[in-house]
Amino acid sequence: MTDLDITGTDEGDFTVVRLVGDVDVSAAARLRDGLGRLITAPDEKVLVDLTDVPFLDSTGLGVLVARLKQLRQGGGDLGLVVPSERLMRNLRITGLDRVFNVYGSVREAVSGK
Repeated sequence: MTDLDITGTDEGDFTVVRLVGDVDVSAAARLRDGLGRLITAPDEKVLVDLTDVPFLDSTGLGVLVARLKQLRQGGGDLGLVVPSERLMRNLRITGLDRVFNVYGSVREAVSGK
């Protein structure tokens, strides 16, 4: 098990939340709390960068979906940066690739290209 590290920065119009480590049942509360700390407005545009996440389970996905719903209700949004084919496969299997805006890199999301 790897500890989950959560950091946030502002890049362009986005709050970028970078995750490093496994996002699993043991890290779900930490992820929920970290997102709550870094997302300060209901209409915020957030990117969760999963570049350094080797494993993402259904509990972690559930936390991300809950925050996405909350932000969309407030006029905001939450996108995912998913360069890993393995994590992308998880999103496709669950249908969440059609729910989230998914980008290959933070640069791609911020530039809108």
